[in-house]
Amino acid sequence: MGLLDTAAWSSSIHRGSWTPGGGGTHDVVAPAGGEQLGTVGMASAEDAAAAAADARAAQGEWAARTPGERAAVLRTAGLLLEEHAAEIQDWIIRESGAIRPKAELETRVGADECFDAAALPHLPQGEVLATEDQRWSFARRRPAGVVSVIAPFNFPLILSIRAVAPALALGNTVLLKPDPRTAVSGGVVLMRLFEEAGVPPGVLQLLPGGADVGAAVVEAPEVDVVAFTGSTAAGRRIGETCGRLLKRAHLELGGNNAMIVLPGADVQAAASAAAFGSYLHQGQICMTTGRHLVHESLHDEYVAALAERARNLPVGDPATQDVALGPIIDAGQREHVVSVIDDAVAGGAELVAGGDVEGPCIRPAVLTGVGRENRAWREEIFGPVAPVASFSTIDEAVELAADTEYGLSLSVLGDVGAAMQIADRVPSGKVHINEQTVVDESNAPFGGVGDSGNGSRIGGATANLEAFTEVQWLTMRSEIAPYPF
Repeated sequence: MGLLDTAAWSSSIHRGSWTPGGGGTHDVVAPAGGEQLGTVGMASAEDAAAAAADARAAQGEWAARTPGERAAVLRTAGLLLEEHAAEIQDWIIRESGAIRPKAELETRVGADECFDAAALPHLPQGEVLATEDQRWSFARRRPAGVVSVIAPFNFPLILSIRAVAPALALGNTVLLKPDPRTAVSGGVVLMRLFEEAGVPPGVLQLLPGGADVGAAVVEAPEVDVVAFTGSTAAGRRIGETCGRLLKRAHLELGGNNAMIVLPGADVQAAASAAAFGSYLHQGQICMTTGRHLVHESLHDEYVAALAERARNLPVGDPATQDVALGPIIDAGQREHVVSVIDDAVAGGAELVAGGDVEGPCIRPAVLTGVGRENRAWREEIFGPVAPVASFSTIDEAVELAADTEYGLSLSVLGDVGAAMQIADRVPSGKVHINEQTVVDESNAPFGGVGDSGNGSRIGGATANLEAFTEVQWLTMRSEIAPYPF
């Protein structure tokens, strides 16, 4: 039997065991061809409320497990992910429209997330403090409690497991709400992995659902921390709710990321990096290269090189064809991308390459002459569109790159000395010199500033400890202290 045999999970959510959800069912549909791949259960707000209560009840016993016991569960989950990688990749490809190398990246990083998380229980969990009194004084880390993880469709496995794994490792219980469009890759996969790895009932629960379920897993009084990855608009609403309810919110939101190509850069190498940054997974990545800022001495050559690459990148169904770009996730998003391109052209931009709709796919597009107030320049498009503009001085490049509400990822290609100076001047959660904007590793802090979120709240031991534990002050004397009362 495979890990994802549908008999185990079809039409079900997971609340201690696989059971029908109060929200009915949802068909899992391939965005490339429209065929039904399976059926997932959908939770109701009542399911979410009950799951939160169960998670609170289970959390104390799970946190009391020895560090070695929790670490063993995380290691086992990682090994199971490696063992079933091909099966999981097939689901990611069919369910999300990913090309195989992107699906392979997800399983590889997903396993790394489990292995890295397995080390967390054995790290120092606090420090001994200096004190002015006759006592021992400690700052020790304790599990935060119940964590709600809300994950999007675009990297369904990574963007779920990178929060689920460290939260579990550090003694928390987790409510997982994946995007219904990728509820298998981003939900069922994790539930089956940790179920087989030995997570007790109530410690991880799977709650696919709509906005009502999202609200419920945020507002449930038992929930202490919300880890959300998604749009800036949704993140604002979650942050506002968490602020009102005095909960911690870790928000990883959108991006409109700049790539700066400095004078003297290798144009062909830069165009290759740019095509990867703008077109990987059809541009449906928060770190996608959304604005190409190219020195005026290279602009025309760069546009020609990028356009040539765009014209020659094959698009189609990654499940049946060897392609570079798969389908846009659904018709609504496809229409949005087309409208952004159309608005840009109507506003005076030139569509140098691509932009054609081919079934569920959009050919990778290159735009020049896009006005700075145009949607194609200011917004996160979430599609395979590369707007290109020129600059004449480093100061102008910095001003253009920083002229955005977002601050997730920045790429600078060319001279390292100049790039280091730019890195110090552009607010961004991540800076990649002589790399494109889409970079991720399990042991690296991940997050953005401005409309891209509230900082690096996840990734790597330091960020994960901060994200999923609370610091408690503990003092101890050898005998009861004397007091003047």
